[in-house]
Amino acid sequence: MDSLNDGSPWQEAVEQERSPSSDSRQPDVRSRRRVAAVSSPALSAARLTLPGIMDAEGRVDESRLRMHIFKNGGVSPSERGLVWRFLFGMYPCSSTALERSLLQEQLVVRYRVMKTKWQQFLPSSVRMHLNGTDPELVAAVSYFDQRQLESQQQTQDQTEEVRDRLAFLQLQAQILFERVTFDPVELREATRIIDKDAPRTNRDLSYYQGEGSGNLLVLRDILITYAAFHPEVSYAQGMNDLCSRFLEVLDSEVDTFWSFSCYMEKFSKDFRADGLLRKIELEAALLKELDPQLYTHLVTDSMESFTFCHRWLLLGFQREFEHSDALRLFEILSCDHLELISQQVDRARYQERLAQKHSTEESPESELQAVNTDFTFELFICAAILLENRESLLQCRDEVQLIQFTTSLHGTLDLNSTLKKAEQHFYNYCKRCAWDYMNGHCREHKREEEDFLYQIRSLFVLR
Repeated sequence: MDSLNDGSPWQEAVEQERSPSSDSRQPDVRSRRRVAAVSSPALSAARLTLPGIMDAEGRVDESRLRMHIFKNGGVSPSERGLVWRFLFGMYPCSSTALERSLLQEQLVVRYRVMKTKWQQFLPSSVRMHLNGTDPELVAAVSYFDQRQLESQQQTQDQTEEVRDRLAFLQLQAQILFERVTFDPVELREATRIIDKDAPRTNRDLSYYQGEGSGNLLVLRDILITYAAFHPEVSYAQGMNDLCSRFLEVLDSEVDTFWSFSCYMEKFSKDFRADGLLRKIELEAALLKELDPQLYTHLVTDSMESFTFCHRWLLLGFQREFEHSDALRLFEILSCDHLELISQQVDRARYQERLAQKHSTEESPESELQAVNTDFTFELFICAAILLENRESLLQCRDEVQLIQFTTSLHGTLDLNSTLKKAEQHFYNYCKRCAWDYMNGHCREHKREEEDFLYQIRSLFVLR
């Protein structure tokens, strides 16, 4: 595959994210940082400026949106909040601006009913218990309380028509959640762990500095509400860092809850023990395909040497890249463009299987090597990091040295370079799986646009 040059979309996105003009605005943003809003109703009617993505009534072409994110290495920070509401499913891409304004009201009311329900069930957990040894956290509580008062005032200022409409939505929500029950032991335990983890969320971020420290309490309420209404998942360590990413970008309690919930529908299994093992096994299997020697070195008597990879994957490489790059990578991975389960690849593989079926009688020994569709692009990102540092990894002789080395990577990796290498590994893997069969049976009978490798190659930034 042709290497990406310095003018690639990856590089342009980096320059846009770190441009002097955007940096010059940061101090002003930080100085007026406040606690996140309860909701952001104005965004329901906002328009995306990305070309060809949104129609006149506000519907979004999901395929083009995901393609744009990947081809351009993410979106600009000014567009990110609205894009994420579509990307992660809070707003259906098929919805119009008018439909979203009604949906926004419904989501706000449902979240409030859910939050009130667990607070009434565990009144002692409504407020975080402080020991007074953390002055920043004490200040955070006061900022959070002030925001609550402002929110109540806004509710009182609503017109009678709005209050009647919201009252009806509240009745619907109460009926919807009436039969939901909580396990007091499990919910108290989840709250206890959340109360420990929420204050540990990265406070070095400007989002949690000054009055923004009150966002730690917003994060806490979101996590407890999620745990209460998703007992099969509840809360696991690491969710605070993941949810914090949504809160920082969306800057809205309600919108963060629903977007985070949509994300967890797909990835909650990664926070369970079996999900952890599965991720480690997949990364080990991929590395075995790409570099058998490094695989053999890391896998001694067990898969324990790959445990650090699970942390990378679980948190979307949050600590390994500079913060803005980590957000951009999370966005790129979430667009699911370079995946072996994508529609384009699936269609190409179906055509290959069909051609193979018709030629079985002639050459039954020639078969297309199976492509492991569980090898997601994030695994190729992880593999690219491992292969880039293979010499250092081969020198690690025990778990302590391995942990020391991986810790030294924090904040040092170059996203632009890593993406290009991962993309190349992805393409080479697909090519290796298909090459023998393609040479033997398909090229002389099929047009280029039906070629499996052509379909794979068409997914990349450069042809």
